[in-house]
Amino acid sequence: MIHNTHPDVAVRARLPHRPIRLASTKHLPQQDWLAIRQQGIGSSDAAAAVGLNPYQSMLALWLIKTGRQASIGNDAEANLDQADPMYWGKILEPIVAQHYQQRTGAKVRRVNAVLQHPEQPWMLANLDYRISGDSSVGILECKTAGEFGARRWKDGVPDDIQLQVQHQLAVTGEHAADVAVLICGQRLQIHRIHRDDALINRLIALEQQFWHYVETDTAPPADGSASAQHALQQLYPRDSGLVLDWQDNEVLSAAFDALIDVRTELEACQQHEDQLKQRIQQAMGDASQAVFAHGSVSWKRSKDSSSLDHKRLLNDQPHLLEQYSISKAGSRRFLVQVNA
Repeated sequence: MIHNTHPDVAVRARLPHRPIRLASTKHLPQQDWLAIRQQGIGSSDAAAAVGLNPYQSMLALWLIKTGRQASIGNDAEANLDQADPMYWGKILEPIVAQHYQQRTGAKVRRVNAVLQHPEQPWMLANLDYRISGDSSVGILECKTAGEFGARRWKDGVPDDIQLQVQHQLAVTGEHAADVAVLICGQRLQIHRIHRDDALINRLIALEQQFWHYVETDTAPPADGSASAQHALQQLYPRDSGLVLDWQDNEVLSAAFDALIDVRTELEACQQHEDQLKQRIQQAMGDASQAVFAHGSVSWKRSKDSSSLDHKRLLNDQPHLLEQYSISKAGSRRFLVQVNA
């Protein structure tokens, strides 16, 4: 299946520019490769840099680019757990490229280099493959999607992947790229993405704002995501004991009041949800499932399980605590107290 976002052009127009080949990655040590990645925003960083990556926040990316958190490198990717989707993505990438060639008749070759935009030196790209034999397209991006990831491709290329590809087109000067995605290991889709100069100009402006955060060592605002919360825990792992008096700070006091209002609404919604759930449960009695006009619910007993009685074990064998104890780092808890 081939999806096109724009009619193909018969002959590739002259490229607006050629990228700079910043470094070869074929035999590049991991630390050197990571150091180069920290010099700019790569195509896989593009969506996070503008706040549109569903898995990584701007703040989390900023931690990596400022050296506060390590990013995944070549060696780390090679040692990924087999349950990690990234592991299978790497394993299946050449197979996806091979079947793309069979499907389209085009030839592809690896690009073992970090490419740099000639006018925006912080704008970098690592391409999966270059395409030859097809004058209408120059880049191939290979993806895989499992059972859950496939949902993101239901309506075409996800937004974060489109930004990744537009970033690649911006760096290379190419006019189009193909995204080949293997869905659930058995269905290959090929999506054509054409260069969108208006989008690229906006993308460059937003990425430049993010890079300013990096250059000035200024943390970008948290966005409320789980990624941003995790980044805040890493950025500020310990509290100092300092008490801040913000009673006269109108902006932060308004934020606190809004937080209280939202929590009150959530509590009321939670109570309402519990009432509705219990009404249905009471009507079901010992039934396992109930079907409605717009869906269904199930209420089934889980399997019995056994667990270790830690308190009893340590009471009978107290020496085991010293022999098998492990230390676990504490984490900061955010507690809200409302004045009476």
